[in-house]
Amino acid sequence: MPTATEPTDDSLMAAYASGDSPAFEALYARHQTALYRFVRRLLGSGLAPQVDEVFQDTWLRVVRARESWAPQGATFRTWLFTLAHHRAIDVLRRSGREVALDALETDGDEPWQPDSAAWQHWPAPAGAAPQADELAFWRRAGLRMLDCLEQLPLAQRSAFLLHHEDGLGMAEVAQALEVGFETAKTRLRYAMSKLRTCMGAYLTAAELS
Repeated sequence: MPTATEPTDDSLMAAYASGDSPAFEALYARHQTALYRFVRRLLGSGLAPQVDEVFQDTWLRVVRARESWAPQGATFRTWLFTLAHHRAIDVLRRSGREVALDALETDGDEPWQPDSAAWQHWPAPAGAAPQADELAFWRRAGLRMLDCLEQLPLAQRSAFLLHHEDGLGMAEVAQALEVGFETAKTRLRYAMSKLRTCMGAYLTAAELS
């Protein structure tokens, strides 16, 4: 993200539209890692071969839109992730997968809320010199998290990734997904409930082994 002394995304995009190629290179360097991670986790392991295609096509759309692009209440980063989300949906549909974006997929019930707090029985995160069993536990937890993410409905997975992985505020998440603010909040709430349950957030370390 830009610092106080660095040009903003908007100014870089404006410079690129005026023919400044290094401005595009700066935008690419600034956002490539987060965008690639978002696309990879949105598509999941089943469509891993298409990640590069979606990532590259997203940047190609930026290039094609450089002369007509103008800020319209959304940041460049939000717009960039909107482009990637659209392209990922195209690939998911082309693969024959059902993509439900107009429903919250909540089954009509509020998310399950247990009596105990999530994670309270988990071991503390590994410190500077972690033990072998701590490293093994957190590796398993990381792999489990990726698997749980893939089990989420696309609408909920998108909201979670944009907010928790890519740091967008809820208003930006709603803009990126082109839904209302309350819809975005609801999708995130259900995503978090399902992830906590799938991750075994209410179990002890022994039960998770």
